[in-house]
Amino acid sequence: MTPLLPELSSSEPSPELTTLCVQLDNCLVSIDSVQLASIPTESRNPRTTTIDSLPTEEMLRLINREDAAVITAVEAEVPHIAAVLDALVPRIVGGGRLFYIGAGTSGRLGVLDASECPPTFSVPPTLVQGLIAGGDSALRKSSEKSEDSPEQGAADLKSAGFTDGDTLVGIAASGRTPYVLGAIAWAREIGALTVGLSCVPGSPLAKEAEMEITPLTGPEILTGSTRMKAGTATKLVLNMLSTGLMIRTGLTYGNLMVNVQPTNEKLVDRAARIIREITGVNQETAAELLIKAGSVKVAVVMQKLGLSSDAAVAKLQQAGGRLREALES
Repeated sequence: MTPLLPELSSSEPSPELTTLCVQLDNCLVSIDSVQLASIPTESRNPRTTTIDSLPTEEMLRLINREDAAVITAVEAEVPHIAAVLDALVPRIVGGGRLFYIGAGTSGRLGVLDASECPPTFSVPPTLVQGLIAGGDSALRKSSEKSEDSPEQGAADLKSAGFTDGDTLVGIAASGRTPYVLGAIAWAREIGALTVGLSCVPGSPLAKEAEMEITPLTGPEILTGSTRMKAGTATKLVLNMLSTGLMIRTGLTYGNLMVNVQPTNEKLVDRAARIIREITGVNQETAAELLIKAGSVKVAVVMQKLGLSSDAAVAKLQQAGGRLREALES
């Protein structure tokens, strides 16, 4: 059985631990502990200094109060998120793709959001892609050293076939991860749209990217543990970007996911319920329509406009696949 607590060493910490040296563009950049401590996401939270001595419920309420501030931080960034979305949509409509890139928690959140798009909206897995420092194995096992190479960030983008028509969202809580900075620099160099998502104002990432989203989440509950507040803010922003993109490209009707593909029992039931909700037919008729049409949108157009399956498909094609436009044109 693996012990819960790591073995303790009696040796003195080496002087190297006080200074982190990062090789960036062949220049040795020294980041000392004082400089790191001045970064909001790395500084100590005065509200949680005694968290280890609190009763369990009080400890959890404190964590919850800190998390509540994340919502406000993201809300303040809505204008920036909207600007990014408005710049992103025409690029996607024109054939471009959306890429997320990050290291550690930031990378995992990007991969998570990208991975949810195909089953949720029935889009190709290539439309929204997530890249993480260290590759897919880093999703389960941390690969901290991988984040220190800006060259690898650019190389991973190139290997993924990233082009100037695509959009890159670089994710780094502190806004200074070399892997992400290298990817952003290369993407911007070739003319792609670049977005920096971090939780530190005026960070290197914010300066390097063409557009920025910077929710100010402040010090973490546990000092430097950006998987917490910064990670929550990142997930909320990515939710907005991907969901907003799918709404703006016509993959929903109101708040209904009409692009859902009925590939299992749960999704067949959901598809029939969506048809029933929009058309007003009963569940049995909705199921029959789904069988005839093969998709929610075709079924709805057939029922609402009294068209055959082929005519409904043609109507949707004329509307660019947008159900609302097909019904109202």
